[in-house]
Parts: sequence; structure tokens; C-alpha cells
Amino acid sequence: MQFQDYFTRVLQNYGVDTVFGIVGIPIVELADTMIEHGIKFIACRNEQSASYAASAYGYLTGKPGVLLVVGGPGIIHALAGIYNSMSNKWPLLVLAGSSEAQHRGGFQELDQVSLLKPYVKFSGQLNSSNIDVLTYDALRLVQYTTAGATYLDIPGNLIGSTVKKDSLPPVKNIYVPKSSPDPSAVQEVTDLIRKNPENVLVVVGKGAVHASQEIRQFVDRFQLPFLPTPMGKGVVPDSHPLNVSSARSRALQEAKVVLVLGARLNWILHFASAPKWNPDALFIQVDSDTTTLGHNNFKSQHLSLWGDIGLTVRLITASLGDYHSQGLSPSLQSNIARNAAKLKSQESQQVSSRLNYNVVYAHLRPLINDESTIIVSEGANTMDKARVSFPTDYPLQRLDAGTNATMGVGMGYALAAKVSNPDKTVLVIQGDSAFGFSAMDIETATRSGLALIVIVMNNGGIYHGQNPTSSPSSSPSPLPSTALTEECRYDLVAKGLGAHGYLVQTLNDLRESFVKAQEHAKKGQSTLLNVVLEPGEQKKISFGWQVRL
Repeated sequence: MQFQDYFTRVLQNYGVDTVFGIVGIPIVELADTMIEHGIKFIACRNEQSASYAASAYGYLTGKPGVLLVVGGPGIIHALAGIYNSMSNKWPLLVLAGSSEAQHRGGFQELDQVSLLKPYVKFSGQLNSSNIDVLTYDALRLVQYTTAGATYLDIPGNLIGSTVKKDSLPPVKNIYVPKSSPDPSAVQEVTDLIRKNPENVLVVVGKGAVHASQEIRQFVDRFQLPFLPTPMGKGVVPDSHPLNVSSARSRALQEAKVVLVLGARLNWILHFASAPKWNPDALFIQVDSDTTTLGHNNFKSQHLSLWGDIGLTVRLITASLGDYHSQGLSPSLQSNIARNAAKLKSQESQQVSSRLNYNVVYAHLRPLINDESTIIVSEGANTMDKARVSFPTDYPLQRLDAGTNATMGVGMGYALAAKVSNPDKTVLVIQGDSAFGFSAMDIETATRSGLALIVIVMNNGGIYHGQNPTSSPSSSPSPLPSTALTEECRYDLVAKGLGAHGYLVQTLNDLRESFVKAQEHAKKGQSTLLNVVLEPGEQKKISFGWQVRL
């Protein structure tokens, strides 16, 4: 049996049914064999986008995403998704071809096993006798303890060679064990919570998306205020009355005991530090990843609970018994109402003849069915405002730049979302700069029959865009580093790549084109809406999430 036939069957034996990538010598034969055996191969336009797609596929499905690329520059371009998976703790198996003429200046020669070894959970090179054991280890370790990336190197001379195999290895399902925390530690944590009927806050991170049922019951039973991180939205419904997202700053200031479920105390949560947080707050971290526990949490590291989040929340629930929180404080209630009114006011204001983020989002929201829509957002202002404007009551429905704040993930994430959820609408909302990272994958979506709705929020630049009146045309000055082409016709680009494209300059254009996009999606066709915005306020660019240390 030829290697590519046997290896494909081994992967299928472990449940691999989808692979993202981009081919070339020598792995094109392997990709074609995968297709012949029934594996869905999503051929992207560059390795970076393919790596993001495979990474997000692992997150969305809970099983390893698989990436197949060429060696040398191919694996270098794919480092983006490898880093993304390791940082986000998403399961990803990377496969790449390599030159068999190592140390001789071979075609695209690179010692990829050594290159990746320090940065992934497992790195090994296949040969005719170790296929079974290395594939098993790569797929086992990709999810053990905490998820991440593993790598299998495929020498060019292995493809097309004969391997002496009559049957597949006996292991089909890789069991991923779950752990529970020390009962005495659970007791210590619940004793602390019991002493605080008020000022307890639950932070829900994206690491808790597979424990949605337990966390919803926990919040409801004890009436605990909660704050979702951007990709933790929907684990508990955003519409829940105890959601303090609309009064985030006030909630952080009031919190005395903070139960952190599947989130890291990193920049997104201001390093658990004052002045954003109450300086007296104690943080109880719950995570299956031991490296997360105690990070930026010197004072209350001893309160950490190591274990599966769903199992741990059940133990805390049982231990708390008849505990009951006092819910939202009057000041939190007041802040939530005031900020909701402020957002409503902003969404009704269109000062100039051109559109702005808040007005566009306000008019899109009633046209979107939350339960059946996954929204991928990226771009500085585009994403930050979308996080507020598009709440969700369902987990795994919102994807954005995440832990790494990475721009360029949008189209890859969208492809993964549609492949893993073919019956859902996938809406991609991107800034014009973010769209530029992976715009060609509109063609990938079209060719692959993956219907996407892409909205480009086009303000002619990075962050706030360029004010056309800022410099007289008679004496043009060099453009700032944040400037892009004003009113660039991304809709025409989409048409050239096989999708529908609409130029949106008014709210009427927006409504009509979005309804058409929904109809196109039902027919399996992708659409891009090029929404021309007014430039933002021309002020110093700053990073509002981070605190200075």
C-alpha cells in the first residue's frame, strides 16, 4: 500500500474528515489522495489563512483541526496559525512536506522538526515504520492536559513509497481524561464565597465554552453577576439580567471575590491589577491548564482550582448549597441602565451624510437571527464596537482577534465556521485594513461552496481612517501610516472573485443589500457589502484595554 493511502486511512480512523491547506510539491499527491478517500480538503489562497482556519476549526468542533502545507516557506507562513493555536489552546495537527535532501541545499530545505519543537506540544518526522505510533502521539498530545498544536513532518521520498501495512492500528478514539480539583481546595473557595453575599463576580472566558450548561445553572442558582470575555459571550446568555458587560468598569471596581472560569488574567482582564480592578479583590482561577493558575495572581494563587471547568463548577455548586448572592448592586443597575441609554443614543446619531459604526450596527442587529448566526469580527474599531452591538445567547457564536489580538484571522475563521456549521449563517464584519490580510479567500469560499456574508467597514484607513479635509489638495502632504485608499471598491473585488458585491453608502443601501445577501447565502453564494463610513475622530491612537504597569 502506498504511504499516502495508508496515512489517509489512519487519519480517517481517528475521525479526521476535514483538512485545510494549500498544496505544492511534494504534498499535492497526499491532498489528492485525501480527497479521493472522502476527506474534505479546503484549499485556501495562502498558508496563513489556512492555518487560522484549521486553528479555529479545532476550537469550534472540539476535535483537532488539521493543516496540510508544503515545507520551507509554506511552514513559515503557517506559523501564524500554529502560534494562534498554542496561545489560544486550540487543538491543531500540522502536516507538512519536507526535503529529503537535508543539509545539501534541497528544494525548500528547512529542518522543520527542530524549528517547531520548542513551540509545539509534539514534533516528529514520519518514516515507513513509525506512522502508527507518531500519528497516535500527535493526535493524543494535541488535546492532553491542555490543547495546542502538534507537528508531523513528511519527507518527500515517503510520498509514493510502499509501506507494509495490511490493517489499521486498533486505536480509533483517543480518550481525553478530565480531572477534578482537590476537595479541600474547593471547600476553601466556597467558604470564601459564602462570606461574601455581595461583590462576587464570575468572569466567563472562551475556555469555558464547553461547560455552558453547568455555568448557566450556577449563575441562575446563586444569582451571581457575571462578565463574559469577548469570546466567552453566550456561555451564559448575554440577555441574562445578571450580565454586567454594560457596566464593566463599575463591576471591576466593586468586585471583592472574582471567580475566573476559563479565562486568563492577561491584558484582556487588565492583569487583575488596580486601577481597573478593586485593589482588594481576590481572584479564584478555575482552569485545566496549570500554567494559567496563579499567573498575575500573586495574592490569591492558593485559591486556584485545577480541573475540568464543567466538573469543577459542579463541585462548587454542590459545596455552596443554599448560598444566595444579593445579585446586582444598585450602582451596577444604575450604570447598566445609563450605558444602555448612551448606546441607544449613539446608535441613533448620524451627524454627517456618511454612515458610522454605531448606526450601521443598530440597523443590522434586527436583521440578524442570533441563534442561527455566527459572527466573526476583526479590526480595531470594527471589532470593539461589534462586541457591544451584537450580543448573543449562545456559546461559540462569536469569534474575533482573541488572546493575540491578531488581525488577519477573519476569513480563515469564517471558512472554519461555515465548514463546521454548514446550516448556520456566517457573518464576517471586518475593517478595511483587516479585510486586506485575507481578501483573496473570498474566492476560496466561492469555489468551495461556503456561503459567507462579508461586511467591510470601510473608513479608508487603520483605526480612524484619514480625514479628507485634513490637508488641502493644493499642497498634498505624505499620507500617514494609517491611511488606505478612500472608498476603495471592495465590492468590485468580490465580484471579480465570484461573489456578489454591493456598495453601501446609505441605510437604505444597507438594508436592501443585507437582505439580498441573506437570500444569496440560502443559495450557497457569498456576498460582500462595502460599507463606506465617515472617518473617525482624528485623535491620538491609544489602546483602551491595557493598563500601564
